[in-house]
Amino acid sequence: MAGQTLGQELIEAAQKRFPESHLTHPHTIEPRAARYGDWPDWVLGPLQQRLIDAGISRPYIHQVAVAEAAFGGHDVIVSTGTSSGKSLGYQLPILTTLATHPRACALYLTPTKALGSDQLQALTRLISGIDELANVHPAPYDGDTPTEARSTIRDHSRLVFSNPDMVHSSLLGAHERWGRFFRNLQYIVIDECHSYRGVFGANVALVIRRLLRIAARYGAHPVIILASATVADPADGARRLTGRDEILAVTEDGSAQGERTVALWEPGFIEGAQTPDGTPIRRAATTEAAGLMAVAIREGARTLTFVRSRRAAEIVALRTQEELSAMGRLDFAHRVAPYRAGYLADDRRELERKLDDGSLLGVATTNALEMGIDVGGLDAVVTAGFPGTVASFWQQAGRAGRRGQGSLVALVARDDPMDTYLVHHPEALLGRPVERSVFNPANPYLLRGHLYCAAVEAPLTQEEVTAFQGEQVVGELLDMGLLRKRPQGYFAAPRPHDDSDLPTPDTAHSAVAIRGGAGQEVMIVDMTDSRLLGTVDAARAAAQVHTGAVYLHQGESFVIEELDLDNYLALARPDEPEYTTSARSTTDIRILGEPDQLISYGAGLWVANVEVEVSDRVTGYVVRFPDGTVGEHIPLDLPEQRLVTRAVAYTVDPLVLTAAGITAGEIPGALHAAEHAAIGLLPLLATCDRWDIGGVSTALHADTGLPTVFVYDGHPGGAGFADEGFRRFPEWIAATYRAVRACECESGCPSCVQSPKCGNGNNPLDKQAALRLLDALHTLTSSEGQPAR
Repeated sequence: MAGQTLGQELIEAAQKRFPESHLTHPHTIEPRAARYGDWPDWVLGPLQQRLIDAGISRPYIHQVAVAEAAFGGHDVIVSTGTSSGKSLGYQLPILTTLATHPRACALYLTPTKALGSDQLQALTRLISGIDELANVHPAPYDGDTPTEARSTIRDHSRLVFSNPDMVHSSLLGAHERWGRFFRNLQYIVIDECHSYRGVFGANVALVIRRLLRIAARYGAHPVIILASATVADPADGARRLTGRDEILAVTEDGSAQGERTVALWEPGFIEGAQTPDGTPIRRAATTEAAGLMAVAIREGARTLTFVRSRRAAEIVALRTQEELSAMGRLDFAHRVAPYRAGYLADDRRELERKLDDGSLLGVATTNALEMGIDVGGLDAVVTAGFPGTVASFWQQAGRAGRRGQGSLVALVARDDPMDTYLVHHPEALLGRPVERSVFNPANPYLLRGHLYCAAVEAPLTQEEVTAFQGEQVVGELLDMGLLRKRPQGYFAAPRPHDDSDLPTPDTAHSAVAIRGGAGQEVMIVDMTDSRLLGTVDAARAAAQVHTGAVYLHQGESFVIEELDLDNYLALARPDEPEYTTSARSTTDIRILGEPDQLISYGAGLWVANVEVEVSDRVTGYVVRFPDGTVGEHIPLDLPEQRLVTRAVAYTVDPLVLTAAGITAGEIPGALHAAEHAAIGLLPLLATCDRWDIGGVSTALHADTGLPTVFVYDGHPGGAGFADEGFRRFPEWIAATYRAVRACECESGCPSCVQSPKCGNGNNPLDKQAALRLLDALHTLTSSEGQPAR
């Protein structure tokens, strides 16, 4: 295949293989020539020569701009395309400084272990044999670092590769052991900073603030260098993440780029399959993605397929192997594997090695491989379902063609409102800038744990409390007896270990879950040989590894025999049942206090930004057979989970519903269907995934006395997504109305109003009544809303 036409050739092969599927929009991104600058005169001579010997005769213009800014002592963020060589921009100043200042140290932070490992290996190769850098001792410090190696790294490494989780628990939680490192810390690199959003982003922002605070206590004021291929308003995002005010943004990309073909792809219908009301059923995006990956591999293209869940990674790898075997390429089938979070460290490293050296031709992965890892030989990326944000889509797309060769990026639409909308409105994906990262470091539910940790690390001054926007939270911690006020500041009060849920100074850091969730991991163990298969967050365990759940692990199938939430243990037995399982749940919601904001749109529509308590209980599960039929509902007795969070809620006067032609009997189905559709479209506006948010609709809510729909953040205290929905409610409702109206089904399908995560099994749903409701909401929100105070 000719490099410049690779994408088109792969698409032609896919269309021959799947003639009933629909290429809704092909788009070609033209190749771009490189623009170079001159080597800064301060760069370490042997380092510059090593790079020249490696084929980098001159740096790109953006690499020079970043290097000059950082070496000059300025905080800087570089936001240029994937594979544009951003890392060289910070390697030049950091390595030159480490060579010329024998005590200087630097910290590199990454959101994923795969990226950190890849960057460490690349840098180790780069500096090998350079005498001036012989005592740098770059080293990883993450959850996989052996205990016996950690003290050596603390005492001797001058360039540490870590992640926000370890900074929180180890570098800050035991900062006295890191005194040498903190005293000499001159640079902090925050790579792939676009990934810090929602609860994770707020937690990381607070960790960074605590990191800079402790560094200052040791007399260090490090330069911060941030990098991301995909971030809106880079300087503003960097300021919100770090708390630093003056950050230079470098956005002019000087790197070369090969031709890239972007294909928006809608799977065809399953022959003869339809819902009870006669609506045809499309092939699943995972099934289609497996087929496309098999076609690409058969044509000689090394391929990475991104999926939305751990289970899907396993299934897509298996189906790709089956497709290749059916094509007569059993030799290729053996070179396809899944990759996902939850694997043990040795398994991950082995897969990364095989992917990098070409042993693997195809990998089905969750977003664990979305960022940074440099796999130069990949020719194609298949994305099974929109990944939630435009930023993530382009990040995944950038995994292919990293050496300037032509490449293919295929987005396979799920039967889902968001995906259907995007593949038929390509301008909403290809013609729009990436989203602003939404996170709130002032979230009191998150701030409480971080301020307590900060006080354990070193007494808090009043100025620091103000900088954290934590006056109210500190007052609560004083009332709870966790802090004591002294003339020198706020101190963590000594507390005995007791049966209460309150943390102690010894447990402060372990009580904070940086990535959200419950903070505890449930271990999934093969009961036949005690092998640890993986882990799942305790908050998701009831829905994912309940008793009777089907669980996949690296191509092996298991059934969960027992879920022990008290001991954070799920016991699995090997089995290959001819069905999958889906949890069913009930959800209630109540409003806590008065709305923070309340807007009236015309007569009869009120939209509120509120704090709510959500009560959720997994009540059982259903089995689903390969032909799409659903078996019996099997009850479960599991504890209720409570969540205090943020929600956007809209309340409709029944007179509006009557005027829209919605009868009393149609109200529950109309509200429920509109709720599902709105949840599916919120990721257009906020940097969230539909699995980050939830919804409740009711024809008569106890707190409002009226028909009400809630869309809430699925994280304690909120993540900013519902707030964004409130702020852009008219735009959100307009997109939702257009998406449902454009769907050709009669009574509702996954492309418009059905939800894959509905705890009620998508019942009741009334698409036509929902359309009338959304039409009315769209009309009412076309005029300016007024505060309803």
